[in-house]
Amino acid sequence: MFGDSPFAGVGAPALAVADARSRTVAVGGYLGYVQWGGSGTADSRWTGHRIGVYEQDGLRCRHLVRSEYPVRSFAFHPVLPLLAVGTGQYDGGCFFEGELLLIRLDSGDVVSALRHPREVLEVEWRSETELRLVLAPCDDWENPQAYEQGHVVVVTRPDWGAVGRKSIGAEEVAAPVEPVVRSNRGAETRRFLADLAASAGRQWSVRRRVWAVEGTEDGRVVAALDGVLAEAWLPSGELHWRVEDEEGGRQLVPAPDGTSVWVNAERRGGRRGVNGEPASRLARIAVDTGQVLETLSPDVFTVVVAVGRKMVLRPLDDWYGRRTSPERLLMFDLDGPESGRGNGPVDGPEVGRFDVFNHAFPVRRASRPYLLVGTDPGESHKDKWVTVLEADGTLRRLFPHSWVPEEHHFGGPAVETGQSLVYAGTVHHPHGLQPGGAYVVRRSLDGSVRWQHRTDHPATALDSDGETVYVAYNSGALTALDAGDGSVRWHTELTVDGAPATALSLAVAPQGHLLIGTVDGRILECSPQP
Repeated sequence: MFGDSPFAGVGAPALAVADARSRTVAVGGYLGYVQWGGSGTADSRWTGHRIGVYEQDGLRCRHLVRSEYPVRSFAFHPVLPLLAVGTGQYDGGCFFEGELLLIRLDSGDVVSALRHPREVLEVEWRSETELRLVLAPCDDWENPQAYEQGHVVVVTRPDWGAVGRKSIGAEEVAAPVEPVVRSNRGAETRRFLADLAASAGRQWSVRRRVWAVEGTEDGRVVAALDGVLAEAWLPSGELHWRVEDEEGGRQLVPAPDGTSVWVNAERRGGRRGVNGEPASRLARIAVDTGQVLETLSPDVFTVVVAVGRKMVLRPLDDWYGRRTSPERLLMFDLDGPESGRGNGPVDGPEVGRFDVFNHAFPVRRASRPYLLVGTDPGESHKDKWVTVLEADGTLRRLFPHSWVPEEHHFGGPAVETGQSLVYAGTVHHPHGLQPGGAYVVRRSLDGSVRWQHRTDHPATALDSDGETVYVAYNSGALTALDAGDGSVRWHTELTVDGAPATALSLAVAPQGHLLIGTVDGRILECSPQP
């Protein structure tokens, strides 16, 4: 494992509370979204909020719990092995929603105790039987002071360890409104965790979202993640080099020379470099040294489609949703001298507008550039085709992205294997992703479906060694499918030291093992067998 640190599973921490009696510490944090400007297909059914319970002696993670909402308050029960957690947030339109979670410290079982969603700002045990709650107003309808108000109640139960799901009704949390001060304890929490890690002889820092990972022939591991354009690890587990970046790399594509990688960075707003020049969006980095060999800064946000004799880029909407014009592929000639690339890219064929849900289609091990392109440039999300960019710069349609005429499919990760494409996607539904609405499919280049595998959660990444297709899901699952017929060879829930984790990136290394980049910033070397 590379990039490990204490409290990694919770992401960026917002709150931490220690309990002297149980010698544990509760930490609430946020891992972030699993989408960026070039791909948003894995965000359905995802929640990045986490609650971790750690042993103070050794900092081992005892329990890691997913939360629908951000953590607002913790309180350890004075006698029982029980942690009360207040969570919640404003929904962006009207309501303050959240939960009161009761976590058993002995088993890790979780109960959501409120019958109706309410943001719980504070929790405090008054005694073994009394729990004081401060709840935000239900909504801010005609109430601009709602952010500064709360309802204070005391709920009584003879045995809080026996409280059932949704057993605290609205009548028990009804109370007059009174002034409430909301506090931000993020900075205080970071100092506390850093001191706690230091007392255990360890260093702590926040790492999040390994967006891309690749292995080299000599066993090194190269990754792109939040706050890091790219980094490399030696087989010994030592960090070889790191190129830091304010926002971080999102795509990592090996260069044709075999000694360097191209990195595509997230660039939001109008970020500038240290001298006021536009910050580079694409950089080629030497794998041996970490030296930035050259940079490219096209005038628009882009996603890398392919890197060969030419670098093929597809323009994106900028961070504010403004559309690029013209909506054509951009191509840099990589065969010529580097000095010539400063003249800018050459326009390629028109491909229509790119959006993060419909057109994300990163194809690993591709023999040529593949894209999802709609038949109508004005409504490019409709009637998408899997399309190939030919050597002469023209587009050729291969087959419709959705093989079910009445279904609209969103994009996802893909891999080329054996004159076919294996790709993941989801089926559009007006009420959101439905059970069985996510899939992995293998299709011949004539469009025929060789097999399909249906699931409930979207894939974050996939790769293949030719015999097995390895698929990571945003639920934390990892599945190996037979490349020939799509049958399940094995299925597991990804864990790190016994705590659940979620893969965001995945690659089959040249040596045959799996490299997995997690949402919490760690990189795992795993056997291709469970």
